[in-house]
Amino acid sequence: MELGELGVRFPEGRVKVGTKQTIKTVEQGKAIEVFVARDADSRLVTRIVSLCKLHGVKVNYVDTMRQLGKACGIAVEAAMAVVAKE
Repeated sequence: MELGELGVRFPEGRVKVGTKQTIKTVEQGKAIEVFVARDADSRLVTRIVSLCKLHGVKVNYVDTMRQLGKACGIAVEAAMAVVAKE
């Protein structure tokens, strides 16, 4: 899977979109990399960045939620997305 405009490629089925899915995947230790929209709610951004630091997960920033949603292939905005291990 390619995260569209971001030009990042990952195997199919490994990208999960949305705050709940991202937080759950990081907490379970199954996250490889997280993408966060800069215009997402600051409380959510602070929470996921802290979790990622705790679990040693790389955080990448995307300019807008609209751009992240489009890159993930969905028709709505996305605050964050995660690339999961197999």
